[in-house]
Amino acid sequence: MGGEGRETPARVLVVQHTPGGGPGRLGDWLTADGVGLDVVRGYAGPPLPRRLRHAGVLVLGGGYLPDDDASAPWLAPTRALVAEALERAVPVLGICLGGQLLAHVAGGTVRARHGRPEVGSTPLTLRAEAESDPLLRGLPRRVTAVEHHVDAVTALPPGAVWLAESEHCPYQAFRVGDAAWGVQFHPEADAARVRSWDPGRLRARGLDPAELVRTAERDEPAAAVVWRETARRFAGLVRHRG
Repeated sequence: MGGEGRETPARVLVVQHTPGGGPGRLGDWLTADGVGLDVVRGYAGPPLPRRLRHAGVLVLGGGYLPDDDASAPWLAPTRALVAEALERAVPVLGICLGGQLLAHVAGGTVRARHGRPEVGSTPLTLRAEAESDPLLRGLPRRVTAVEHHVDAVTALPPGAVWLAESEHCPYQAFRVGDAAWGVQFHPEADAARVRSWDPGRLRARGLDPAELVRTAERDEPAAAVVWRETARRFAGLVRHRG
């Protein structure tokens, strides 16, 4: 009975929307901090569970609006699971589309192709409210993270705490209740992810692929420290819940 006495790790339900949009280094960090991951690839099945039986939820990014059920029918059950997590105070981290989905579920507003798109490593500013936030307290006020979005949250949910902003997108991070966070940026993405983007599509948008990679490589060491600590704190919340 080699498994006797071995603690079963708390587990996080991970919703992945696209083949290239996996949990990346964030998944590695959470695993290293004693959290198990159950990745459900909505685009490929199997279907999402009807009820939440996990100690945390991680909703990743993808090229959809949070209610684009015709193109991505797994979004409806994802919204239901996030709503259940909010009701039960199960820790949630929504990234890009995932953050927009959290905002939508909690009563905020998301608009397609709103404002100036952000692509590549982007400067962020943590607001004063972040100083008392369980995930972001004590982190540098100026940080960077990889971005890749054209849609945006345009109004936070009622009662949400606004935590971070950028020059072109105000709602970069927010918290709903005590245990649910939405971020517009990609803490899971590193310079290698930026390097994997289609250079032809980037040039068609007037962007320099080589410069995007150089900037991401320059910013990565400091950014990785920040988002590694954030992952550690989220894992702690999940373990406590589990």
